[in-house]
Amino acid sequence: MLRKTILGAIAGLALAVAPGFASDWAPSGPIELQIGFGAGGETDTLGRVVASVMEEQTGWNVVPQNKPGGGGVAMFTGLMNEKADGTVIALGVNMPILINLILRGDQLPFKLDSFEYLGTVTRAQLAIIAKADAPFNDMSSLVEYSKANGGVPVAFDAKPQELILQAINAQTGAGFKLISTKSSAEMVQFILGGQVMASFNAGTHIQYLEKGDIKMLASANDGRHSYAKDIPTLREQGFDLYVDPYFYFAAPGGISNEAKTALSNAIANAVNADKVRDIVENAMLTTVQNLGPEGTTKMLNDGLGSVGVLFK
Repeated sequence: MLRKTILGAIAGLALAVAPGFASDWAPSGPIELQIGFGAGGETDTLGRVVASVMEEQTGWNVVPQNKPGGGGVAMFTGLMNEKADGTVIALGVNMPILINLILRGDQLPFKLDSFEYLGTVTRAQLAIIAKADAPFNDMSSLVEYSKANGGVPVAFDAKPQELILQAINAQTGAGFKLISTKSSAEMVQFILGGQVMASFNAGTHIQYLEKGDIKMLASANDGRHSYAKDIPTLREQGFDLYVDPYFYFAAPGGISNEAKTALSNAIANAVNADKVRDIVENAMLTTVQNLGPEGTTKMLNDGLGSVGVLFK
């Protein structure tokens, strides 16, 4: 029986259909779930809980293995040489891969179409924030305030965020002074302490948003955030810029349709389990979202275009 479940209550984003497990395919041995980052991080935590739930739900032996290096580049390079029999799958994050494909795609042994895509777990929700009493409420007024005051400091903690700020400077002459930080937590402290006038943030700010200490100027994703549906995106505010950091699953190219269907169904059911939802909602402060095979493929191809715009 087909089981349709809405994965991720994020406005305007895709629905993922999670049918029951296919009965005509099973792995020939243990499934190795490769994780493109080291132990202890968000990707590792997600990979291990999904592997555990897949085992519980299917009876398959799913073994997580860390394959760190280059933000997932090392793992995907190795995945090119794995057998396409469904016994090796991978969990990566899209942004490092897309950036590497843009910057040095001619040096990498793989392209996006080198793999088959099985689904996603979640999307990090990236906000642009300011102190609650800041004299601007959206991106246009931040730009105008910056221009009128000789450029204001704006914080970031990842390359795609820096590229967005550079693009806005180039498009508007805002004159933002770019301040590199180590984490979302540090950016919040810089906002509250007055060291910067605005910053990006991926979840640490929510508690301060709820207390009224911080306000949100824009969603830096392609869609609005589940906790702030009244705040428009950068694109809705006239800046054709966004980043969507997705955690996604892939398999070697050439995998059979039967294996791909069974694996993507197993991932969809695991992502919808309470154990995975709890990790995503409580530890990552976002919601689960499985785009499914077609949606994941489209997300990566569209993302390559959006990252290319940032570098231009």
